[in-house]
Amino acid sequence: MLSVLSYGRIVARAVLGGLSQTDGRDYRLVTASCGFGKDFRKGILKKGMCYGDDACFIARHKSADVLGVADGVGGWRDYGVDPSQFSATLMKTCERLVKEGRFTPSSPVGILTSGYYELLQNKVPLLGSSTACIVVLDRRSHRIHTCNLGDSGFLVVRGGEVVHRSDEQQHYFNTPFQLSIAPPGVEGVVLSDSPEAADSSTFDVQLGDIILTATDGLFDNMPDYMILQELKKLKNTNYDSIQQTARSIAEQAHELAYDPNYMSPFAQFACDNGLNVRGGKPDDITVLLSIVAEYAD
Repeated sequence: MLSVLSYGRIVARAVLGGLSQTDGRDYRLVTASCGFGKDFRKGILKKGMCYGDDACFIARHKSADVLGVADGVGGWRDYGVDPSQFSATLMKTCERLVKEGRFTPSSPVGILTSGYYELLQNKVPLLGSSTACIVVLDRRSHRIHTCNLGDSGFLVVRGGEVVHRSDEQQHYFNTPFQLSIAPPGVEGVVLSDSPEAADSSTFDVQLGDIILTATDGLFDNMPDYMILQELKKLKNTNYDSIQQTARSIAEQAHELAYDPNYMSPFAQFACDNGLNVRGGKPDDITVLLSIVAEYAD
């Protein structure tokens, strides 16, 4: 039989243990971006939040921080359509919806769906296709909610290891899931997926977790171990440090993309599909690098 004193100690330890596991602080994402358009090898081309045919946004609302990346499908250029217009307009629309509070933190696919359907109802015709990835941090619950359509995506790194990652969606080799708006009469010919087809996930995060959100230009040219090596250089949560690391990652991916002798992840994937491919994959590259930090007004 436990004495009253022993029982009291057990209760005290249980209460204190429960309190130590309950973090009442709000979290936030400290985020920096960097990227390259594939046609501008010697420097960064930044028009708004666009890098070549890629686009991105970083938005904040009272309940959440929201990030998004999109990769315009370059094949539209063969038909006289600027692929960057679709991805940029999609991301700008999603950003506006967040800033207006017209979203639920637990449903990033709702942001993507609303943004896409606004484009469909646009009075000014907009043609094109894009992949998309949206990441939402619910500040109070400390949960990340994501949706990913296609081959852009994200990694979550904790203690130097990848603890969460997005799943790539491909119809077949080098043909990712994508949102599209086609000219009248050819809607059934142009590949188009529903935003509801996006892969969704939810997980808890901790202070100091690193979230890397990027288009396929990064993941096709840098395997995880190279990305993790660069992330080891990130020593604190101030913006300048995050920006420097984001730039370092984007620059390395950009250089590897033009190395003809490098066996890139894309080349390896091509070989796995029976193609004789070697070298990097020249592409637009967009990197959003975030650290989970304590919220400060």
